[in-house]
Amino acid sequence: MKEFIIMADGTCDLDAATAEKYGIKIIPGHLVFPEQGDIPSFSEWTTVGRDEFYADLKKRPDEYATSPANVEEFAAAMEPYAEQGDEILVMTISSGISGAFNFASRAAEQVLKKYPEAKIEAVDTLRFGPGFGLMAICASQLREQGKTLSEVKEWLEANKNRFHQAGWLDDLSFVAKKGRLTHAKAFFGTLAGVKPIGEFDYNGLTTVLGKAKGAKKAYSLLLNYIAETIEDPEDQLIVIAQTNRLPQAEEYKRMIEEKFHPKAVVIRDVFPLCGVNIGPGLMAAYYVGKPISADLSEERAIVEKYAE
Repeated sequence: MKEFIIMADGTCDLDAATAEKYGIKIIPGHLVFPEQGDIPSFSEWTTVGRDEFYADLKKRPDEYATSPANVEEFAAAMEPYAEQGDEILVMTISSGISGAFNFASRAAEQVLKKYPEAKIEAVDTLRFGPGFGLMAICASQLREQGKTLSEVKEWLEANKNRFHQAGWLDDLSFVAKKGRLTHAKAFFGTLAGVKPIGEFDYNGLTTVLGKAKGAKKAYSLLLNYIAETIEDPEDQLIVIAQTNRLPQAEEYKRMIEEKFHPKAVVIRDVFPLCGVNIGPGLMAAYYVGKPISADLSEERAIVEKYAE
């Protein structure tokens, strides 16, 4: 059976080793750094250290900016594979927060005009960061099982709304300002010890479902939330993302391993292409579970059930 190429834009937050392991080609976006201007996006802490980046971002968030690869850059990534007859699946960050899917789709049209026998499919993941990255890994695993390009795309479209986020953001005001949060109760982020609990919504943004007072209560709430929304945890890779919250992520990892016994739990950094718009203070797990309700009413009810 003919294998196909999987491409993902740089907001998937897969480091180079993971991308290579799963055979995923990364299409870089653009970062604007203070003093340095527009530099290539990166998924390793070589240009700047993690702690240094997030500390400076907190001080002057308006001096950092991001943008996706443009149509020409997406096309340049696709064309060599189309020319040699490879089929291509290109996955992008949520169209709710970026023009990447539109750019990728237009690029695919351009390449197909030049190589009409080629096959290119684009998927709007409606996710970003490690949630997007986990979806790309799932696509790779399906490819490894022998699924065709069409079968993998069909699975992604049918199941993208089953990719959950269960975690907290310490500073909602930062994320709300950057347009990555809906129904932002930003004042939560100014109250000492309050942990706003967020989940993905149908538009590919994060919505605040409720809050917990203190880390201990938040961990308990999140574990109960995962228990009620996850499916077949023992068969899953669970990803924990953090933006300068490594000790909390390590504690969360230990708790998830003890309670759910998944195949693996890995902690991932959020690199600058997403980190610029998330800011410091994210600590969240990403996994596959029950379909998320259209209005998040079911998910909100679970949080309220276990909240203070």
